[in-house]
Amino acid sequence: MTTVRPCSPADISKLNLCNLDPLTENYARKFYFDYLARWPSMFIVAENQNGQIVAYVMGKVEEDPDYIKIMGDKYLPWHGHVTALTVAPQYRQMGLAKQLTAQLDTACEQENAWFMDLFVRVSNKTAISMYKKMGYSVYRRVVGYYSDDPTGKGTSEDAFDMRKSLSRDRQNTYIREDGQNYRINPEDIYHG
Repeated sequence: MTTVRPCSPADISKLNLCNLDPLTENYARKFYFDYLARWPSMFIVAENQNGQIVAYVMGKVEEDPDYIKIMGDKYLPWHGHVTALTVAPQYRQMGLAKQLTAQLDTACEQENAWFMDLFVRVSNKTAISMYKKMGYSVYRRVVGYYSDDPTGKGTSEDAFDMRKSLSRDRQNTYIREDGQNYRINPEDIYHG
């Protein structure tokens, strides 16, 4: 039996089972605590019957900095962002990622966000397929977004910026067809 619930400060020290996955981004403890303090409704964990955290999602709501507003259609309005979603290997294929993401979507809907977005390695075909099944599509490809290399080849890796409209965006204004063919550099994320 796995229970999905809001993250608590004590849970931060129990994320190791999930964070051992080489495709999971790891952050300093302060980063996790900052998210928990700023967006408590958007940091959700799945706990097994032994009290282990076996999956979690961290998200936030944000918009581009004010100075970008002058760029008109390049400006990203208030939206939800999936910062991290991970499930321990032995708990995959149980629907936990979908359940956690659905709760994050609901929290972002309550904040009146236009859409959800996330970044995923282009090599992570399993995650890309899962996100597409959840309604996400590729908005753009960010060349060299990940500077680390879990494959050990010593090169950077591209990311797909994937998005899903929420109920506020009835016209799918922030979704793009053939986004995998639209390339930008990491420094242009706020400009493209």
